[in-house]
Amino acid sequence: MTKIIAVANQKGGVGKTTTAVNLAASLAASDRRVLMVDLDPQGNATMGSGINKNEVDVSTYDVLLGDSEAEAAIQPSAEGAFDVLPANADLTAAEVKLLNEFGRETRLRKALEPIAADYDYVLIDCPPSINMLTVNGLTAATGVLIPMQCEYYALEGLSSLLSTIDQIKGAVNPRLGLAGILRTMFDPRNNLANEVSGQLILHFGNKVYRTVIPRNVRLAEAPSFGVPALFHDKYSRGALAYLALAAEIIRLEDGEVQAD
Repeated sequence: MTKIIAVANQKGGVGKTTTAVNLAASLAASDRRVLMVDLDPQGNATMGSGINKNEVDVSTYDVLLGDSEAEAAIQPSAEGAFDVLPANADLTAAEVKLLNEFGRETRLRKALEPIAADYDYVLIDCPPSINMLTVNGLTAATGVLIPMQCEYYALEGLSSLLSTIDQIKGAVNPRLGLAGILRTMFDPRNNLANEVSGQLILHFGNKVYRTVIPRNVRLAEAPSFGVPALFHDKYSRGALAYLALAAEIIRLEDGEVQAD
């Protein structure tokens, strides 16, 4: 069964897009068929996959508004490792237009239904806010992966996002659950980071991924080359961390690691 994972956090700058792109590449490197859906008008996941967002003719915008089938909009990533449903600034207009549309929160879910079986994983890079685009992503997903930095304000944002997930689960998507919380940009020398990390494990147990994503220069550089870190420097700490995350997610799916 296809796993549809929304990568979401309403707080920007937490490594959300970095996670979507690098996890897609790492799952593909593990011989999984992967589609990454860019649901962010900034189009950073599209660019980070080696696709020029300014040259995209058919995008997530057209798919959400019913002007195109998802299959017609999908492109291969630069290295051909995974597929991408690209996005650009047009998505900003889509959010406004969807407000007056019937079934607006289920547009993405319905668009993915004909093609989902072609993939083992569909990753959805949600925008850094709780808006109609994010609601579409959460309504389409089977699980939510929350990347977060281990800092004080992140805990407040996490509480708000979990509340939103519960609301969407109760209203339109009963299959939605928390896939896991991913600690990103982690510096073990930082006392606050270690303290917040401990609080996360205390409250969420095995829902906190064992894999931790470190601060890493190669991860930060890779988007400027239009490739995931795996193709920029496959031996970098960042690339290796996302490979480890992909392996952990696959083990969880296979039941080798029991989640709470």
